[in-house]
Amino acid sequence: MMKADLIIVNANILTLDSQNRRARSLAVTEGRISGIWNEVKPPKSDIEITQHTEVVDLKGATLLPGFIDTHNHILSYGLMQKKVDCSTPPNKTIGDVMALIGQRAKETPVGEWVEGYGYDDTLLAEGRHPTKADLDKVAPDHPVHIRHISGHLGVVNSKALELANITDAITDPQGGHFGRDEEGRLNGVLYEPAAMQLVTEHIPKATKDQMIAALGSAADEYIAQGITTNSDAKVGTTYGPEEISAHIEAAERRVNPMRAQLMISHHHLREDGIFGGYSSEKLNEEIEERSGGRAKLDSAKFFQDGSIQGLTGALREPYYNEPGVSGNLIFDQEPFQEEILELHKRGFRITTHGNGDRAIGSILDAYAYALSNHPVKDHRHRIEHVQTATTEDLDRMKELQVAGSFFINHVYYWGDRHERIFLGPERARRISPLKDAIDRNLLFTLHSDCPITPISPLFSVWAAVNRITREGRVLGPEQRCDVITALKAMTIYGAALNFDEQNSGTIEVGKRADFAVLDQDPTAIDPQLIKEISVTTTFIDGIPVFGQKKLATV
Repeated sequence: MMKADLIIVNANILTLDSQNRRARSLAVTEGRISGIWNEVKPPKSDIEITQHTEVVDLKGATLLPGFIDTHNHILSYGLMQKKVDCSTPPNKTIGDVMALIGQRAKETPVGEWVEGYGYDDTLLAEGRHPTKADLDKVAPDHPVHIRHISGHLGVVNSKALELANITDAITDPQGGHFGRDEEGRLNGVLYEPAAMQLVTEHIPKATKDQMIAALGSAADEYIAQGITTNSDAKVGTTYGPEEISAHIEAAERRVNPMRAQLMISHHHLREDGIFGGYSSEKLNEEIEERSGGRAKLDSAKFFQDGSIQGLTGALREPYYNEPGVSGNLIFDQEPFQEEILELHKRGFRITTHGNGDRAIGSILDAYAYALSNHPVKDHRHRIEHVQTATTEDLDRMKELQVAGSFFINHVYYWGDRHERIFLGPERARRISPLKDAIDRNLLFTLHSDCPITPISPLFSVWAAVNRITREGRVLGPEQRCDVITALKAMTIYGAALNFDEQNSGTIEVGKRADFAVLDQDPTAIDPQLIKEISVTTTFIDGIPVFGQKKLATV
């Protein structure tokens, strides 16, 4: 007879195991699932209830494994909450955005930075980027930086360029470029981090305490969406070593109660980096030790192109609206694949951002090069976003056993504009080709890329199942995914991508008691209503970390 710390009864349990079994009750002992039963309550002969046992009646609510979001930017999301929201909606025009920037400038001491986020040139009425001239009119005495919704572009004013000592004579850096007007003068638009960082490095950095607090506030929103394991997809890129320390300390102190996966920027793994010479095993041991086992190394993170909507994603064929533009690769192929080979030999799993099909091909060439020079059977190297992968690219992913993490929310938020503006009808209907990935038995997950789109695993499931755009049309119905597979892409497939499928991702005896409780069963309702489902409670290690007050205890 087992003893239990927690017993959940009268539940609709979706185990999402290999047989998709369902159950009605379960027990948790020391943070792990110790029993599962088909009965509404565990048989009295199976379990001993003590004064320390908590019994929770879910009253028929649906319980499933905690969600695993394998790609987002939780720290960036937490830190941006105090910046100016320049998004559309609610802002409809550049004038609306400028009014907000001007108001913040009035509230900010002269000479200090004003920062904003989220503007989208293709949704603004003018159909263009704001420029330094626009910003200079409303904030002449403050350096200003506004980040584009894609995260791959930004716009700054004259004061910011002056502080960075950037003039019209500057040449474009590799992997990025500066926007210019018809006379060749800088217009303030910065394309890709290579150009952006020449300005943003002059913005005062957040302190470690500020970063920890930001992680805590963002984590509160994440757990409210049922997320129990989370991957920050570019740790150390913006704030360097302090950023890595903030993640580790936030995890160790449970300020961030989720299990944290850290994709470390590859720069820090180079010979002159803070982890130069480290093996992946050594770095993971250090992260786990410092975080009390709450954070782990996910991978070495690279970018090989930019954003489709920023026209910086590297395509094989030109953009639909710009026949002379096909985007650029961040790295030349030879140094790119040599660096990947070196990290691959040191045991690192490699994660690389690839939106355009030319970038995806470049990444696969680099992975093939590394694997041919140093074969590894279970490497689980990844491509992030995989927006425009062709069937040939997916065939190569299968051949090389490369996993994909699909930015499925793109279909809703940008699908209409991909069709009309960026990619054209034929390529647009194939963005995030999930059915093709399923047919090839690829390991794949879904992700939000928050703050690029709002954090919500159930929205991502909805987007995968329905492929409905913002304008209400179905884009590429042949690439839709069934509900169970979409749920698995947010749970057990994520666990597999994290090399953690023995501990998480399904509801099975011996696995961690990480759960999300839903007010409706996503497999039993109209698929178009899945995004309306609410998460009522989230458990980590069998302990409720969200929605505790709503639980009915017996």
